Amino acid sequence: MHLSTHNWMRAEPLETTVRRIKQYGYESIEISGEPDQYDTKETRALLKDTGMRCWGAVTLTLGDRNLAAKDQGQRERTVDYVKNVLTMVSELEGEIILLVPATVGKVVPDGTPEEEWKWVVDATRECFHHAKKVGVKIAVEPLNRFETYLFNRCAQALALADAVSPECGVCLDAFHLNIEEDDIYDAIRLAGDRLFDFHVADNNRFAAGLGHLDWPKIVGTLKEIGYDGALTNEFVAPVDRTPAAPYPDMVEKNPVDISPEQLKFIEDHGSSLLSEDFYARQMEITAETLLPLMK
Repeated sequence: MHLSTHNWMRAEPLETTVRRIKQYGYESIEISGEPDQYDTKETRALLKDTGMRCWGAVTLTLGDRNLAAKDQGQRERTVDYVKNVLTMVSELEGEIILLVPATVGKVVPDGTPEEEWKWVVDATRECFHHAKKVGVKIAVEPLNRFETYLFNRCAQALALADAVSPECGVCLDAFHLNIEEDDIYDAIRLAGDRLFDFHVADNNRFAAGLGHLDWPKIVGTLKEIGYDGALTNEFVAPVDRTPAAPYPDMVEKNPVDISPEQLKFIEDHGSSLLSEDFYARQMEITAETLLPLMK
């Protein structure tokens, strides 16, 4: 196992993120699934220069991106988007994309269960065929019920993976597992060798170690199943707008350029544009919590 992180949680130059996490012991990055934001040649050079690597990317299924949409044109545009993310990861010499099939924040279905299942399976199969061409793996990620109605548990993600290919896997996230699964550890065991990635945030979605999740047991269960991928940091720190705020300086006062869609995506997660000091400390706390357990 090695320590990785997403970078979509704060709008800042990629070089700033990469050079910061390097000093804390991170080995790779799961880059934001926005191919238009990155020149892959320049990004590859940056990673080489810093001794880092691209582990993969997560699909940011925001706006009208939805593989389970009723509208065929919407599904086709989403397939094209996923293919572009896959191509980006391939050009960055990464290994994996984490696929969130339905729009994050959408909690109302477009059709019957039978209709939606056909739509999402067919669309994901098309994405998978492109993944095979470019040499990147796909892992289906379930989210909690407040972010999506369609895939919330490991068993559901495995059902889609099984319908697509034995070579399709799943990604689990400790924050979502804590909400949706009867037993976090049994869910990890259920994934078994189909577990391609594992995201980390505590039960309160702050950095691992700032909540009540049992990280020694979680990492121990991952070792039990022979998991050898990334533990990928994905804290989405909730912003307290009351006088009870424990971190009064957590919000960035002078944000760099960020698209309205990405800002909405972050704010829809209950977070905001985080200050550099707060963000850096969350990265450091995750490393302090997990690296000793991974040895």
